[in-house]
Amino acid sequence: MNLKKGLYEQVINEELNEEIKKNINDVEIYKEIIDYTDANLILTTYLSYIFKKGLNYYKSSKEDVLKQVEIANKIINSFAEYIDDEEFKNYKINENHLLRGVFDKEIINKDIKEIQPITSISKSSLFTGSHVEPTVYSEINKEIATADRVDLLVSFIKYSGLRLIMNSLIEHTKTKKLRVLTTSYMGATDFKAIKMLAELPNTEIRISYDTQRTRLHAKAYYFHRETGFSTAYIGSSNLSKAALTEGTEWNMKISEYTSKEVIEKYRITFETYWNAKDFMTFDINNVNDTKLLKQSLSQETTTDEIRITFDIRPYAYQQEILDKLEVERKVFNSRKNLIVAATGTGKTVVSAFDFKEYYKKNPNCRLLFLAHRKEILQQSIMTFRTILKDQNFGDLWVGEHSPSSDNYLFASIQTLNADSKYKKFNEDYFDFIILDETHHGTADSYDRILNHFKPDILLGLTATPERMDGEDILKYFNNRIAYEVRLHEAIDRGLLCPFHYFGVTDSVDLDSINWVRGKYDISELSNVFTGNDMRANLIIRSLDKYINDIAAVRGLGFCVSKDHAKYMSMYFNKKNILSINLDSDSSLEERNNAQTQLIKGEIKFIFVVDLYNEGIDIPEINTVLFLRPTESSTVFIQQLGRGLRITENKDVLTVLDFVGQANKEFNFRSKLRSVVGKTENSIEEEIENEFPTLPKGCFVQLEKKAKEYILNNIKQTYANKNNLRKMIRNYKHETNKPLTLSNFLNHYQLQPWQIYKTATFFELCHLENLKRNYIECIDKELNSALKRVMAVI
Repeated sequence: MNLKKGLYEQVINEELNEEIKKNINDVEIYKEIIDYTDANLILTTYLSYIFKKGLNYYKSSKEDVLKQVEIANKIINSFAEYIDDEEFKNYKINENHLLRGVFDKEIINKDIKEIQPITSISKSSLFTGSHVEPTVYSEINKEIATADRVDLLVSFIKYSGLRLIMNSLIEHTKTKKLRVLTTSYMGATDFKAIKMLAELPNTEIRISYDTQRTRLHAKAYYFHRETGFSTAYIGSSNLSKAALTEGTEWNMKISEYTSKEVIEKYRITFETYWNAKDFMTFDINNVNDTKLLKQSLSQETTTDEIRITFDIRPYAYQQEILDKLEVERKVFNSRKNLIVAATGTGKTVVSAFDFKEYYKKNPNCRLLFLAHRKEILQQSIMTFRTILKDQNFGDLWVGEHSPSSDNYLFASIQTLNADSKYKKFNEDYFDFIILDETHHGTADSYDRILNHFKPDILLGLTATPERMDGEDILKYFNNRIAYEVRLHEAIDRGLLCPFHYFGVTDSVDLDSINWVRGKYDISELSNVFTGNDMRANLIIRSLDKYINDIAAVRGLGFCVSKDHAKYMSMYFNKKNILSINLDSDSSLEERNNAQTQLIKGEIKFIFVVDLYNEGIDIPEINTVLFLRPTESSTVFIQQLGRGLRITENKDVLTVLDFVGQANKEFNFRSKLRSVVGKTENSIEEEIENEFPTLPKGCFVQLEKKAKEYILNNIKQTYANKNNLRKMIRNYKHETNKPLTLSNFLNHYQLQPWQIYKTATFFELCHLENLKRNYIECIDKELNSALKRVMAVI
């Protein structure tokens, strides 16, 4: 070893002693006699290091485990002989197994595995928010499930954080004790959170009401186990959504087994606080206690002012996209580029800045901005006018709007296709063409326009390159994506607000609703939902369960029909939750007024049908209700995206999705995959493991029956080869597209591995007499190879 200058706390072994002798004349050596009170700890730490280093020579096979056990037993024997204590031989290892738990006999192995924390309870761990480690809240839920007592020591408790572990606490307190120490500092604690905790059995809460100064900065969670494997989470996380789910908080998990002195210090400190006069017992049934807490937590806030701001310079991530576009054009000479960016990340803003730079260099250029909805075009033209600082820039060509000039057109696909209006322009008339929400229009409508025009720059904008008609939009853009930031990455990078998604068990059974052309029969759905007071009451009860304060809600409810939206608004108003319903018949004035009222908090919900899927920007939306089954994962993500824009005083979007017994043709798998994003886990594994790979700050919880419905649906739909054969057999009845692997995957929203885990696509088609020249032995080899490929992509 090379003796470096600096601090040490190391036992002087022979190797180190030789290094000291070599350097004795060049440096000042500072040594200290090992104190007898610390000797056992110091030497144990040193021997642990030596033993670990030695056992590392035997770790390449199962047989090496037995060799390590043999070495360990020899050391134990030597120890027993040296201290002359035969009982020490009882510590010898007699098999290469770990005892992981002792439980009542009615608990099956599957249950034991589900409640075991992923991180070890016998050694320390550091949580940093990395995706390669489990989330803090998922581990805390498992710690609670396996603890004999729980002590929480946190500065404040937010409802958004408590609900992440509430189900586990409910189960724990049925038979075991929970103690909570917290404060009313800065009014940060939610009264509803304290109330929920106080209503639990076997629970004690003590609160410091010292609001002038913070007496408690500590954040710690202690899980006592009679087995001697207690654990504590000590770090920066209060009991809030952000602290438990986002990567900005670090937490250390300490094990009693290896750090008993740290755990003991925690216990002593907790008991000191618990018995301190500053912390007063809180009784939910005591009027004075509840009054004192509410007064201490009260903070006056006003939300009357409507802020409409626009940064005239791109954000850093938007500049990153602009830089990438410049590289594509200058370095790769690619003038046709597709930007894939999650809803809410400002794709239109990027296109406006991109055009602004082009316009500076080409002041006589012409622009064509294409979209499929008037609302998108209206919002887009305002964005361009703001960024270009020209309130007269551009003309709308959609609906009742006709352009006064053709230089800068914001036109709908439908308008240009009507009577082939696009043919009035020469192919090189427009220098810069932008396609917004590219995934929408049908193949023919886009093909006609894009095959006609030959612009210098073609820029596509979309949240998803998966077209709703199954066609491939990449063919318009040199078959590649210039820049991509999907929902998962956008949330991780702080570009969008995290979401808490709750799959609520619905009271309506949709299994008998007819399935027509790839979706539920709309009229039948409307009849089932409209006028259903029991279901509407369930929705309101669910809001009370999952929402901290209904007064703070700014919500959207997506309905199945105009009648359904009208009914929901009427029912909510009857229950004193002020609401409005909007649909395609609503005037622009009605829509604008509803938006203003929602932002101001004058109404709590807007119930919509076929509106607000896109083209609307209300950052204040903090609650989304999915009141109808959404067959398209693309539409689902767009609707979810309505509430993902970041704004002040919104730390999370709450999503309530009402899940009932579904038609077996309904695809829960693709819907949940769009939420989870690309992972190594199957959706079934994500569900069973409580979604461990979500974006930072996000949370998904499925109620018991909702989870059962979803898992049964997934197993029904894609469990075996017979179901895949059935889909191939029905394919020609559901679409006119040719039967290719790509079309098949897009139509049924499948991933390749879902096919190749059972057979090759060619084999499945052959079994349905749709492919010839099938050679079984070659196909089996191909299937084996494809399985290996699927495992690494």
